[in-house]
Amino acid sequence: MEGAIFAAMAKAPRRRSRRFWTWATLFSLFVVADIGLFGWLIFRSLSQRELDRVLLETREEAQTLAGQIERGAERAGGDLVTAVYLEQETQTYIDSVLRQRQIVQTVEITDRDGALVAKRRSEAEVNLPAPDTPIDKEAVPDAPKIETKTIEHQQTSQQPLPPELLGSLEVTVPIGELGSLRLGLSPVELERRIGVLREDLVRQTTLIGGLTLVIVAAAVFLISALVRRGERLEAQAAEAERLAYLGTLAAGLAHEIRNPLNSLSLNMQMLEEEIAEPRQRSAQQRLLAITRSELGRLERLVTDFLSYARPRPLRREVLPARELLEAVREVLAAQAAASGFALELRDEGQGVAVQVDPELMRQLLLNLVQNAIAATEGSGRKPRIELGVRRRGPVVELSVADNGVGIPSEELEKVFDLFYSTRKGGTGLGLAIVERIATAHGGTVSLESEPGRGTTFRIELPVAAAPRPA
Repeated sequence: MEGAIFAAMAKAPRRRSRRFWTWATLFSLFVVADIGLFGWLIFRSLSQRELDRVLLETREEAQTLAGQIERGAERAGGDLVTAVYLEQETQTYIDSVLRQRQIVQTVEITDRDGALVAKRRSEAEVNLPAPDTPIDKEAVPDAPKIETKTIEHQQTSQQPLPPELLGSLEVTVPIGELGSLRLGLSPVELERRIGVLREDLVRQTTLIGGLTLVIVAAAVFLISALVRRGERLEAQAAEAERLAYLGTLAAGLAHEIRNPLNSLSLNMQMLEEEIAEPRQRSAQQRLLAITRSELGRLERLVTDFLSYARPRPLRREVLPARELLEAVREVLAAQAAASGFALELRDEGQGVAVQVDPELMRQLLLNLVQNAIAATEGSGRKPRIELGVRRRGPVVELSVADNGVGIPSEELEKVFDLFYSTRKGGTGLGLAIVERIATAHGGTVSLESEPGRGTTFRIELPVAAAPRPA
């Protein structure tokens, strides 16, 4: 029951982290969509405003031109045709409107009956009579039917105007009571102007959107860092609570188990002394040996459990990493000679130092080497174990490699679990203690294994700061 509670406590921060990233992603997508919708609405509004502005300016221009034509007609005795074709000032004004106002594409003048009097297009080649050329008044009524030659501005547009704007590209104003003046707008020029607005809007929206996304990303990063920090603190609190529980449990179990173990050990010793004579060596002696072995295993289990559940404070020292490996090799030299396995040392650390608790680190390395020795049994090859040290930037890597049977891939994720062991007689605490010691030193432990070829454990520790000169 308690294990399920601790497992749930450990998974809670991960669930909160997944929820946070889900909401952060949804919020970012919402911001992007909101910026896009905002830009689209603003563009439609600006397009309509630009059209309204152009129409207003064109209407003012048309009213001025209509007034000019009306005054010319008054000077010509109310004859609209004469005013259009004989008034040099009127012709000049129409030409200036078409030449200077690129938005104006056509100028049409009709009489009061709707008959076309004149039509001019932008950049047209027009053959008008000279101001002093006499005009046959009888022929003048046919003049309004003349269409001028047109050469339009060569402009292209990549984006068509919105359909709702295409129906408003003409401005019509009256010329007094004589007729009307119609100015046609160039859709190409209008599209060009709206395209410029679009480019400016896209540029500004992109800039604003980019800045917004940068701010959102910075906020998400900051909140994520706070969430991760909170998760670490929660995990540490949960781990501390779990260890406190295990420590209390371990202390009680150790007391209850060690007392009968001590009594059993004393009794076993007395029995062995009584049946030590050669003639009495029999099945009873073998049973006693098995019992003593099991008692020793129980003693190791209690010791390992206490070591895991109630870790002592670190007593750090700065020392060369190589010394840790040499100490372990010296401890195991006799066992290596007796068992016939090779215990080698590979030093690529260049004298790098670590700040560790020597006793705990030796315990860590001894646990790994004992596991390696057990893994080489039954491999069919001469057992070989290599202790290694090398420096990788700010990290010191200690390694223990063997040529044993290896670990199946489906078991790699379980090897550090508490009480998990693939070795007969193993307590399932050795690698859990290894991970605990490495973590307490600010390091990590990892492994690589290939069934039938061997396993390599790697401990990564921070490089110790160089000691200050005295």
